[in-house]
Amino acid sequence: MKKEEHILIIGAGLCGSLLALRLAQRGYQVSLIEKRPDLRCTDIAAGRSINLAFSDRGIKAMNLVGLKGKAKDLCIPMQGRMIHNLGQDEFLSRYSGLESEYINSISRTDLNALLLDEAEKMSNVSIQFNQSCTDVDLQKAHATFEDYNTKETQTIKADIIFGADGAGSVVRKSMLEDHLFLFSFSQEYLTHGYKELTIPPGENGSFRIEKNALHIWPRGENMVIALPNLDGSFTVTLFLSYEEGEYNFKNLTTPEKVQEYFDTAYPSAAAHMPTLTEDFFNNPTGALGTVKCSPWNSFGKVMLMGDAAHAIVPFYGQGMNASFEDVVVLDEMIEKYEGDWNTTFLEYQKKRKIDTDAIADLAIDNFHEMKEHTAAPIFQQKRKLETAFEQEFPKEYASKYRLVTFQEEIGYAEALEKGRAQDKAILNLLAQNRIDAQLSLQEKLVLVNQETLEILNEDAVLKVK
Repeated sequence: MKKEEHILIIGAGLCGSLLALRLAQRGYQVSLIEKRPDLRCTDIAAGRSINLAFSDRGIKAMNLVGLKGKAKDLCIPMQGRMIHNLGQDEFLSRYSGLESEYINSISRTDLNALLLDEAEKMSNVSIQFNQSCTDVDLQKAHATFEDYNTKETQTIKADIIFGADGAGSVVRKSMLEDHLFLFSFSQEYLTHGYKELTIPPGENGSFRIEKNALHIWPRGENMVIALPNLDGSFTVTLFLSYEEGEYNFKNLTTPEKVQEYFDTAYPSAAAHMPTLTEDFFNNPTGALGTVKCSPWNSFGKVMLMGDAAHAIVPFYGQGMNASFEDVVVLDEMIEKYEGDWNTTFLEYQKKRKIDTDAIADLAIDNFHEMKEHTAAPIFQQKRKLETAFEQEFPKEYASKYRLVTFQEEIGYAEALEKGRAQDKAILNLLAQNRIDAQLSLQEKLVLVNQETLEILNEDAVLKVK
């Protein structure tokens, strides 16, 4: 094992910091370079997703580096979606039939800071901030950086480079512009953008709305969600069309218009948002896009990780978890092929890309489900049935959401295939009134499994054709 190898990681966000820590634990010499200031000293989160959904795949990664306990201390459990229908009482739609299965709200900054702190403790890790990558020599594994303050440049020579520099990756751009190998790239945006807003804490740091839930105000084409923070506040995100509909980002141009929209569409949220209009105009409007590319590595020396390789929209709460799982899978490949980076990278991509493509597609699916279907009666029938199955027969049945979120031993691609078939099976049976009230829960499960198997078989035949 060539532990004297120098590894350069470009990007000290969540994925890059976790990767640096894990590779340092394996004994490599690691340089971690970040273009932004040190988030532990400067607030750089304005307008970005301040908190994230942290679930089993991400927890598995934190366990790998020995930080599961410290990460859990930063979490607020969310048992399900609290649905706020217009003019109706809210209700909780649980994520799983098992009380032990829930997702967590966690601060992006706090989690990133924890990883940086732990990486910094390692004698074989050096970290630099305010260094913007301007050029990457893929064949030589050299990268050039410009200091944000002094404008001085430096070139860092490494044996291996990891590009963990996010959806706008400079490392990926270098691959795209290199003419010595074929590189495929796509970036697709939704017609919706997002805006971060706030529900502040109540008196004495209390929570103004239910603490242990992810709140959703679904309104057909648009929606608002809210996740709890440890200080009693909620990070609120408006997902809104850029140009379509009566209200959109293009025509919400005055405080009065913004307030009118929220009072009309989200009155139960607006009642808790005293700084609504200030937040709306102070925070940027973010784009929602999906990045897919191939290959992720070049010349056996440079590898893309996390959002740089596979950025997704946030609607399955799996962006961070998928990037963390990248590190887990890469670690397995290093364990198997250590000393042969080219094989490590090829086998890593072969195993991983099918799953990251799947979670990208699932995230788009969930966008439509959250804004349109969560409040629909047939969807609620489906969720109640799935919850009952999971409560009574947890080993025999797992919903698509449970497969994706709580069964980390299953790849995203398998979860997508089986989960979509199950969804179609239940919705078909409900629409055809074949799930009779007289049937026992066991009989209903048998019926759903039979229908699911038929759909999977049909899909397999279509793939062969």
